[in-house]
Amino acid sequence: MGVILANVTKRDLILDIARSTGFTQSEIKKVVNGFFDIVSESLEEQKNIELRGFGTFYTKSRKARAARNPKTGDSVQLAETIAPLFKYSSDLKGLIEESHKLDNQEVSKDVELQPK
Repeated sequence: MGVILANVTKRDLILDIARSTGFTQSEIKKVVNGFFDIVSESLEEQKNIELRGFGTFYTKSRKARAARNPKTGDSVQLAETIAPLFKYSSDLKGLIEESHKLDNQEVSKDVELQPK
């Protein structure tokens, strides 16, 4: 089983950006909230947001369909929905894969096999 890491919250983002840029937390909070607002509004209008080297936020329509209630087994009709999605870029995927390779190399160096 892998190591469970804590999630990064919006507050964590604000603190990290403030520390690395020298801007105040309140200034960074306005920028972060503004970014989230623009992403949300764009997705509501079904506009994609492409951040080169990072990924794309987009929406996808899901058709109405029949489903089953797992508790009762009854058939139910699900309405058409629009789901917000994120597709990561190949650059971001490569960065994450490289990071995990380094982590695994460090772990394998520290692990000693004990004879039975």
